[in-house]
Amino acid sequence: MKPNYSPQSAERYADTPNPVLPKTGMVLDLKRTALVVIDPQVDVMSPTGKAWAAVGESVTENNLVPNLVELFAAAKKAGIVVAVSPHYYYGWDHCWRCEAPLEKFQHMTGAFDRNGPYTVEGFRGSGADFMEEFKPYIEDGKTIICSPHKVYGPQANDLKLQLGKRGINQVILCGMLANMCVESHMRDLLEAGFEVAVVRDAVAAPKLPDGDGYLAALINFRFMANGIWTTDETVVKLAG
Repeated sequence: MKPNYSPQSAERYADTPNPVLPKTGMVLDLKRTALVVIDPQVDVMSPTGKAWAAVGESVTENNLVPNLVELFAAAKKAGIVVAVSPHYYYGWDHCWRCEAPLEKFQHMTGAFDRNGPYTVEGFRGSGADFMEEFKPYIEDGKTIICSPHKVYGPQANDLKLQLGKRGINQVILCGMLANMCVESHMRDLLEAGFEVAVVRDAVAAPKLPDGDGYLAALINFRFMANGIWTTDETVVKLAG
C-alpha cells in the first residue's frame, strides 16, 4: 500500500534528488533473513494509545498498521523468521533515578505498563498489548517474541541471540518509534555485523514542536541502513 502523504509531507520526506552517498544494493537471501517488528503495540499504533497525540499524524501518513499487516503476511508466506521486540515496563522500572525526556514521557503516561513479567492480568486490551491486526501473525506459535527492551535498543533483550541461533544475518526492520527504538535497533544490529534494511513506510515517529522524529530517522537511515525500502518493494523482494 502507498503512504498517505499530503503534498507537503511527500516533498518533505522525498528522496534526495542527487544523493552523494552510494547505494549498497542489499540482496536478500531468505534463508538467513528475518523480519523484525519493534513495538507493534497499542500505545504507539492506535488512536486509543497513550502516545497517539504525539505519533498519530505520522502513523496515519505512513499507513503504518496496514503496511505492517502486509509485511507480516508476506514474511509468513515467504517462510522467513519473524521476530518481535516489544517494550514493557513493570513497577520497578518506575523507580529509575535518571531518565531521558522520552523515558520520562513514557513513565508519566504509563505507556507500555504491565503488572509484571509472570502475569497477564490486565494485559489483554491494554496499551502494552499487541495490535489486534497483528495477533494472528505474532501469536501463531512460530514468531519469536523477545524479552522486552527497556530504553531504545536491543542490548538488554534476547533479539540478537535468537537471530544468531537461527543463522540470521540479514534483517528487515520496521515498527516504532522510527527515531528512537527503530534507529537504536538498527545501529546495534549494524555494529553486530548484520545487514539491515528499514521499511520507510512501516515506521513512524513523534512529530512535535521539538522536532520531526520521522524526518530525523529518515536522514540517519540514509546514512547507515543497508537498504531503505517501501512496503511494496519489500513484499516483492520477499516473494523472491
